[in-house]
Amino acid sequence: MGPAILTSILTNGLVSSLCTSNCRSFGTPLALARTLASASSNVFCRRHKRVVCCSNNPTFTAELTASSDISAPATASSFNGYPEYNRLLPCPDQNGPPRVEHLVVSEGGRVLDYIYKALDLPPLFVADLIHFGAVYYALVCPEPPPSATPEQVRLFKEVTAPSVLRKRPSIKGKTVREAQKTFRITDVNEFVEAGTYLRVHVHPKRFPRCYKIDWKSRIIAVTESFVVLDKPAGTSVGGTTDNIEESCATFATRALGLTTPLMTTHQIDNCTEGCVVLARTKEHCSVFHGKIREKRVKKLYLALAAAPMPVGIVTHYMRPVNIAPRLISEDFIKGWHLCQLEVLECKEVPWPSTVIEEKYQIEDSGWPLKNSAFECKINLLTGRTHQIRTQLAACGAPIVGDSMYMPAAIAEITTPGLNPFGKNKKQYTTESDKETAVAEWISTHGKEPGVVIGLQACQISWDDGERFYKAGSPWWMGEIA
Repeated sequence: MGPAILTSILTNGLVSSLCTSNCRSFGTPLALARTLASASSNVFCRRHKRVVCCSNNPTFTAELTASSDISAPATASSFNGYPEYNRLLPCPDQNGPPRVEHLVVSEGGRVLDYIYKALDLPPLFVADLIHFGAVYYALVCPEPPPSATPEQVRLFKEVTAPSVLRKRPSIKGKTVREAQKTFRITDVNEFVEAGTYLRVHVHPKRFPRCYKIDWKSRIIAVTESFVVLDKPAGTSVGGTTDNIEESCATFATRALGLTTPLMTTHQIDNCTEGCVVLARTKEHCSVFHGKIREKRVKKLYLALAAAPMPVGIVTHYMRPVNIAPRLISEDFIKGWHLCQLEVLECKEVPWPSTVIEEKYQIEDSGWPLKNSAFECKINLLTGRTHQIRTQLAACGAPIVGDSMYMPAAIAEITTPGLNPFGKNKKQYTTESDKETAVAEWISTHGKEPGVVIGLQACQISWDDGERFYKAGSPWWMGEIA
């Protein structure tokens, strides 16, 4: 049959587990003699042989030579003393809507050739996506989500029929579930056989601030085993599902001229700045993970809150669902995760000036009083995703610039009981009513901050303080990032 394409699904909750342990090259970046430009998105449908594709599809233009070689070495250039990365550039200042394409290979061959022909994308652009880590494969197509169309379900059944799978030697000895595990494609020349499932993130999440940072100036310490970085806000520590290139680990590796890539040992939010530890060896990565599990790593944060917080321990319970915004409750709920932090001190400081807010692209989330803010030093006792952000918001003291949790705090203050798990939560007559209220709350308050919020991982220490590192002054003190 002709190329079979599963219709684009523009959602984030798709079907597969990810394997991100692939190795990467940190030599001189590949060169690209072309300029990419994207036109405005428009919806289109097209037929090509037996292909049906309906999706948002920005048009890409490329200046290519007939003899372009995607594996040619880069032309020497530099920025801040280390090689300039010039693939998929210029990096857009704003992220567009996600576009994820799902394909089933109909004829074996080189992965780059199959994708660019099936999706009508420039070959070098597909090479960029592979380099970014935005292309995944599975030997067998994963089961479609509930939102799949009848055509998608038909195609899934066709390519996963036992009579078809028995003819594929690559899955011999594997269960269907094992064969459905997804792995990142790392080589443009990788061979994909007929029946292989491909997931292509055509619009990877971008991090333009990576190209504006003097990364050498953000290095706090370098040892034989690890590097401590003062992470800039608006960057990812180790990358995302569709972009492992524009990350702190990658750019810090290049800034230090290392040949072995740095590895992440822990995470802080993209919109948070401050201390992160990057391992230089797998052994130290494992050692540091052990210290975290044994609670031998102490992290202190500075939070710029819109209202004062009392000194002492704050306790909540977080819903064990990996969806933002995170929901927490003051009351114990079976199965929910314990969240505790200790406010060590809280002092009144000036609200950031308009100049500072514009410089750091701080979002105005509607807080009515902006004469003063409150800088809180926090000892993080448990390490849940968005913990400080959601706990302070639940206390009526959201973090400055936090477009996800500040509007939620304002909504609960102005309309008590709107938050299904807030202090003034309503009593719902049925579980269905409560689930509806939860879904509405999440859909209303899910806007991720653009670049920076008032949160800094100001200190990190371990081994009873034998290792102790501090970040620079937080952005709201007016220091240059």
